[in-house]
Amino acid sequence: MKILFIVPYPLGESPSQRFRFEQYLKALNSKGYAWKLDSFLSPTAWTRLYDPNKNFLKTIDIIVGILRRTASLFSVIRYDFVFIHREVAPMGPPVFEWIIAKVLRKKIIYDFDDAIWLTDRVNESVFFRIFKWRSKVQAICRWSYKVSSGNEYLRSYAAKFNKQVVLNPTTIDTQRVHNPDVYSGLPKTDSMLVIGWTGSHSTLKYLQELESVLQKIESDFPAIQILVIADKKPDLKLKSLLFIPWNEKTEIEDLMRIDIGIMPLPDDEWAKGKCGFKALQYMALKMPAVASPVGVNSQIIDEGINGFLCSTPEHWESSLIKLINDASLRKQMGENGRQRIVDHYSVASNSSNFLSLFE
Repeated sequence: MKILFIVPYPLGESPSQRFRFEQYLKALNSKGYAWKLDSFLSPTAWTRLYDPNKNFLKTIDIIVGILRRTASLFSVIRYDFVFIHREVAPMGPPVFEWIIAKVLRKKIIYDFDDAIWLTDRVNESVFFRIFKWRSKVQAICRWSYKVSSGNEYLRSYAAKFNKQVVLNPTTIDTQRVHNPDVYSGLPKTDSMLVIGWTGSHSTLKYLQELESVLQKIESDFPAIQILVIADKKPDLKLKSLLFIPWNEKTEIEDLMRIDIGIMPLPDDEWAKGKCGFKALQYMALKMPAVASPVGVNSQIIDEGINGFLCSTPEHWESSLIKLINDASLRKQMGENGRQRIVDHYSVASNSSNFLSLFE
């Protein structure tokens, strides 16, 4: 059995890819599957993707990506399944997907972990909406053999267009990667209690909505530090703010500095498509998670058992204060959260479900 993974980014670079399917590649190998990964962006193009000073080169990268996709169509015929993560090309109508499904008659496994038929861009231009052509999501769902959705909200959407939709949650490798026991011997570098957030530049705006609460917390508790791990420094007026640039090699060690993990989200349609990855990371590493009760967060977190779900500034503040003042509560919630992830959101618990996509 041969599988072609058609994805946006090179192997090992994108969190979305790593935690949706890349961590199952060894399981595919063990079952005798042969696979190849075909990315739209080359490793060189990936390094300049978010550099605002290299727009000309990025335009060339898109053209090269289209040419690479065109060339890859000639090899699709050799594969039994074509696993498409998000889309074949980042712009325009689903021409490649149509050719793969209708002309080459291949079984598409279509995977997505965001509400990618929507946008969270404010005042998006008509040109950009046409450029992205987000309506293609429903067409690709229709043409697919199966759809792999990251949460129930995404599953419900895909089920409108396809009868074989598999709820395939974003998962954590709780044995080899997000395992606090591996790092138990490391000394804690912070003497202060740390409230932490991790994410990309695109989600920093959600953290800004919690700024006033965090200002009140750091004012009332001088021994508190606010840690942000991201690919861009946040614009937050916090005296205790510590910024650590995200680094794949030190990601877990950096996360282990956190005592309380936070995940604020707005209650909108785009956020409902989120797969709760921040909460999964915190909880897998035995940290209580404090999050907005939006989308899958309400399924991952059990209120008062492994974290708190907060919908108002007052609830955010009271929940954080409760955890700050009670070390034993933090420890118990951390233990409970770890078990929750191991049982329901780990690679080990979801491997058979992932492999069922190719049956």
